[in-house]
Amino acid sequence: MAGRNAVDPAQVRAAVLVVEEWLRDDRVAVPGRSALGAAVKGTARALAGSAPGHSVEVRVPPFVAVQCVAGPRHTRGTPPNVVETDPRTWLLLATGLLEFEAAVDSGALSVSGLRAREIADWLPIVPIKPK
Repeated sequence: MAGRNAVDPAQVRAAVLVVEEWLRDDRVAVPGRSALGAAVKGTARALAGSAPGHSVEVRVPPFVAVQCVAGPRHTRGTPPNVVETDPRTWLLLATGLLEFEAAVDSGALSVSGLRAREIADWLPIVPIKPK
């Protein structure tokens, strides 16, 4: 039986394709909250499914926070390894349209803790070819 946070890869891909035009061109109108939320939540939960564990917390406010990457579990307070960004940056990373280190270097992606950068090993989640 699948866990309560299991995701259907086809549904995640479909959710990402709904926002693809906006990801490719930020001049396009921002997708509706439900479409954006579905893409963000789906890709973050897919990451957690691919990299199960509790040593890194990935935060994409206001939509989702997931724990992933095998290692010590954190239970109280601020986790020792945190990755945080906005929805567009997260989706650019999740689709491979933005490289992890480029996002860090630009300041769009906040990474703290020794193990936080390990999530880059599981990106992209839903690859989209650049045009």
